[in-house]
Amino acid sequence: MNNCFRMDGDKIRLEIKAIPGASNTELAGVKDGRLRVRLAAVAEDGKANAELLSFLSKRIGCAKRDLRIVIGEKSRVKVIEVSIGCVERIKEIIGGTQ
Repeated sequence: MNNCFRMDGDKIRLEIKAIPGASNTELAGVKDGRLRVRLAAVAEDGKANAELLSFLSKRIGCAKRDLRIVIGEKSRVKVIEVSIGCVERIKEIIGGTQ
C-alpha cells in the first residue's frame, strides 16, 4: 500500500491531494503518497475545504470536529489531522482505493 498517512502522537496525519471542480465528490486513489479526492466544490471562500472535511468525516465515520486541516489551507496539497480512533477505518478506505 502506498502509505499516505502517518501517526503523530495521538493523531493521524493524512496527506491529501484535493481536486476541486469535479462533478462528484469521490476518492480517486493514492498517488505519490497522497490520497486523491475529487471535490464537487470550487476552490473559493473555503468551499472546497468544507466539502473535503465533510466528505472525509462521512467516509471515515468520525465527527467533523475530529478532522482539521493543519497544512495547505489554500493549497491543493493538504495535511489533515484525524483523531487516532479512526485509524482502522482509514486503512480500510485507503486499501479500497488501490
